[in-house]
Amino acid sequence: MAILDYIVDLGAQVMMPIIIIIFALILGAKPGKAIRAGLTVGVGFIGLNLVIGLLGDNLGTASQIMVERLGLNLTVIDVGWPAAAAIAFASRVGALIIPLGLLVNIIMLITNTTQTLNIDIWNYWHFAFTGALVAAVTGSTAWGLVAAALDMIIIMVIADLTAPGVEKHLGLKGVSLPHGFTGAYVPIAIVINKILDMIPGVNKIDIDAEKLQNRLGVFGEPILIGTVIGLGIGIAAGYNLKQILNLGIIMGAVLVLIPKMAAMLMEGLLPVSEAAQEFIQNKFKNRTRLYIGLDSAVGIGNPATLSVALLLVPITVLLAAIIPGNKVIPFADLAVIPFSLVLVTPITKGNVFRNLIIGLLIVSCGLLIATNLAPLHTQLAINANFKMPEGKAMISSICDGANPLAWLFTRVMEHKFIGAVIMTVISLGMAIFNGMRIRRQKAIN
Repeated sequence: MAILDYIVDLGAQVMMPIIIIIFALILGAKPGKAIRAGLTVGVGFIGLNLVIGLLGDNLGTASQIMVERLGLNLTVIDVGWPAAAAIAFASRVGALIIPLGLLVNIIMLITNTTQTLNIDIWNYWHFAFTGALVAAVTGSTAWGLVAAALDMIIIMVIADLTAPGVEKHLGLKGVSLPHGFTGAYVPIAIVINKILDMIPGVNKIDIDAEKLQNRLGVFGEPILIGTVIGLGIGIAAGYNLKQILNLGIIMGAVLVLIPKMAAMLMEGLLPVSEAAQEFIQNKFKNRTRLYIGLDSAVGIGNPATLSVALLLVPITVLLAAIIPGNKVIPFADLAVIPFSLVLVTPITKGNVFRNLIIGLLIVSCGLLIATNLAPLHTQLAINANFKMPEGKAMISSICDGANPLAWLFTRVMEHKFIGAVIMTVISLGMAIFNGMRIRRQKAIN
């Protein structure tokens, strides 16, 4: 456990280059090429995290001020994903999640029920969080471990199914996104997208970010869109002129810099992806291809994702004030809204209008889910010796407290054996379906 804790504490920016170098060498890449690929990925992650940190620091502060200005009388505070991750890893399920996750991935690769090699070990905490919730509601660590494993199976299948769209619409070749928070919204997006297809008139609305940019010229470029949205959020927060202008420039910079940092990360992954495909073709004739599973942070730079997410920030605060039954004050996690839309964009094929409709549903339902799970979330925090915010009885978060898949596992598996059977049938059914799809794909090729 000390070794695993040490590995996790290294962080993605150190851990990812090491994993990439080792993986590249195993696949037969030359040492120089493997080292360069790993270090380039590390630089890309550092750059991406710096820009996301810039987004979080500035957008988060403005959002918090908006909440205070509205004087929302809500009893559950959103303490953010870092607290949720710490709570997850501090649980008994979290202590075992890395070896459990690696085992699940290996079994799925051996049984040909996934095409994803999930090297994003840090984000296994999402599965641990689901498991910790189930363990809390059932009083059993064993059921929590089962839930975590089944959650990962579902997300791995979703990552495979969305990988072609990730390549086409997000420009991430050879990459899938087995992210426990991002992937949870894919079923919702698919259903809503199908419903919109059936509504006359609405099904004709197609606002493409790139086409819009071409039509509007400079007024449609990400840098200007980000700046305008930033100015609007600054005004809503009651900032003075200097602060408004500063926030506008920073949001414009974020929309420009995130895609560039993601592109650098992909530069490092490309030779590894090519080596992986060549390795599979030579060693495993029954395989089609292998995707490298990464943090969904690499995909948030799409204009259709990020521009809609920024629009949703002030809207989420307003929704919190008017949705009946909501008790959550959106706070620290408002800056992670882009992560909920990363895999929505490939499903809507970059349709900004549909992203907004689906995004509104995601945040509305998410607030109610976070409210429902708040007592369990709070209990987990107390068990992990988390310092509770002064004056607040309960805590939650948008990530992962508002995760619909985590909520489903918790509410179904609180019935223990019966719930476990239901979720096992769903998870294994998806894995079997995915295996059949992979074999059909191989037969066609």
